[in-house]
This record gives sequence, C-alpha cells and structure tokens, in this order.
Amino acid sequence: MPTGPTQNSPNGHLDSQRFRQVLGRFATGVVAITAVDPESGRPCGLAANSFTSVSLNPPLVAFCVAHTSTSWPRVRGAKVVTVNVLAEHQQSVCAQMATKGGDKFAGLEWAGSPGGNPVLEGALAWLDCVVENEHLAGDHVIVVARVLQLDTYAEGGPLLFFRGGYGGFVEPA
Repeated sequence: MPTGPTQNSPNGHLDSQRFRQVLGRFATGVVAITAVDPESGRPCGLAANSFTSVSLNPPLVAFCVAHTSTSWPRVRGAKVVTVNVLAEHQQSVCAQMATKGGDKFAGLEWAGSPGGNPVLEGALAWLDCVVENEHLAGDHVIVVARVLQLDTYAEGGPLLFFRGGYGGFVEPA
C-alpha cells in the first residue's frame, strides 16, 4: 500500500509505462469520429478517448489523434466531422473503429447526420463539427473543432475507458 508521493522519475524523465498506469486511473468516455472520405465517398472513422468540451461561446470541443493515425487524414479531409458518443454496449464498435485498415463500417448500422456523416446506431449523442485548429503535442495532435449541430440519439449509459479496460457507469440510486 502506497504511503504517499514517491519519486519515480530520475532526471525529470517519466517512464511511459508508469505514466500510462497512473493516468489510467482517470476514467474517460469514448467517442468515434466519423466522416465521409471526400476522395472515395466511403465512410471513415476512428476511436478516441480524449474528447472534451472546450468552450460554450463559441461552442468548441477537442480530441486528440495520434501522429501515426492513418485514419485521421481521411477523416480530416471532410469539411465536417461527426463525433459519436459511444454507449456502454458499443465496445465492439469502438474496437472496430480503433483497428488499422480495412472497412471500419463493415456490419455497422448508421444514419446520416445533417452534415452527411455517419451517426452510429446506438450512439448516445452526435455532434457535427468543423475543425478550427490542430496543435502538435508530443506524439499526438490536439484537434479543436467548432460544433455546428448536435443532438442526443439513443438512451443508455456511456462507454468508459478505465485502467486499460472498458466498462459502463452505474447511476447512483
């Protein structure tokens, strides 16, 4: 049992495994960022657990994408991107959106948002956004997007990521 803060970073350098382990104690929601690839006309997307509200006026959100993402350039090519807030029963959808290559929409049902992008069946909410800024940050890009339209979609609890695994939320009685 830990007795208090410890120094785990000699010379000011953090071990990446320890960094991940400690930050894994912070639960995050999970989203799928979707669009229609303007070159192929096919749906494209990726999963992210780094989504947050940034500002009410103007309405801004942010999410982070790895520099190594092969999906982000295709999603980014669309004029509008759609954030799908995933529900607790959509862990397999998240896994499918997180894979590299292939048809990420194979077997998935979806409807078009007003911006023309996939809103995944069962998602709790969707937000149509336009990318305003991208900021390089370490091995990721922080994407800031202006919300154009949004709505709730399905009912249920959120898909959460915690300590390297997925789960749901139990509402207090």
